[in-house]
Amino acid sequence: MVTPLKHVKECIDQNMNHSGDNASDIVLPNGNANDSDADAQTERTVERIQEDREFIPVIVKRTDEAVRHPDDILEKAIQEGLEQIRRPFLSLALSSVAAGLILGFTAMSVAVISTMVSAPAGEPLILRLSTALVYPLGFVICIMSGTQLFTEHTATAVYPVLEGKAGFFQLLRLWVVVILGNMCGAVISAGLLTVADDVIQAEKGYIIIAHHLTDHGKGAIFISSVLAGWLMAMGGWLIFATPPTISQIVCIYIVTFLIGLGGLHHSIAGSVEMFTALFISNQFTLFQAVRFIGLAITGNLVGGSIFVAILNYGHIRKTQEIPNRGE
Repeated sequence: MVTPLKHVKECIDQNMNHSGDNASDIVLPNGNANDSDADAQTERTVERIQEDREFIPVIVKRTDEAVRHPDDILEKAIQEGLEQIRRPFLSLALSSVAAGLILGFTAMSVAVISTMVSAPAGEPLILRLSTALVYPLGFVICIMSGTQLFTEHTATAVYPVLEGKAGFFQLLRLWVVVILGNMCGAVISAGLLTVADDVIQAEKGYIIIAHHLTDHGKGAIFISSVLAGWLMAMGGWLIFATPPTISQIVCIYIVTFLIGLGGLHHSIAGSVEMFTALFISNQFTLFQAVRFIGLAITGNLVGGSIFVAILNYGHIRKTQEIPNRGE
């Protein structure tokens, strides 16, 4: 069966082959000869035909890029995960430190808003919406700059292992290096924010945030972190599903806005906030910080690896097996 696009291209090829003849030799898209009385094609007609031959493939390619099949998204995620797993130690570590540093801007933005925006009793929505609007800013910079954030790899680095192209210990190495790098960056960023607080003037905001990170029970923090890890891993999946344009920024903004709106716990951004509160106030202890970070990392890991990586890989690979059931 000849597709319409292939038929049009064949007609164009036939027209080009008859460009030296009169118009009656031109084959139309319906397969019939042109019955026009024109003696010959104009120069612009020839140019149009040539443009059609050159630009039809480009249009098809752009359409394919705009709408990606889940199989293609998974293959891209596997290749990206494999690339990061095989990345040299120093390169991966430095990129991870940079990610932790950059997320300091999320902590700063939320703390400034928390300090400046009053939330009258019974109207916490004002503060929640205000902080949710600025919460994604550091994440957009971090992810679009290509630095390595732990919550990106709770799913992306799992795909090659599920595919059998990488081992569990290689995955574990990646997670350990990225977490340690992110933590180092978070500590440095927290120190810089503390020193600069005379200018930023967000001390009250850091304290408010730290209470939100530490005042809840273990179960609540863990489940909140699972939800945050789930959203972050889905954001990574959506980035693979969209072309490298403004749409990727929108994807990052949407998922991190939801994290901010829900007050969910992100291990790395929360670490910057927690370390800054430790440095700037004596209301918190190192034990509280370690407790929060441990719960948040574990929850983020479960949310990304199970709710996104395993489910996405499983349903896509099972879909590919459907045509073979009758064999």
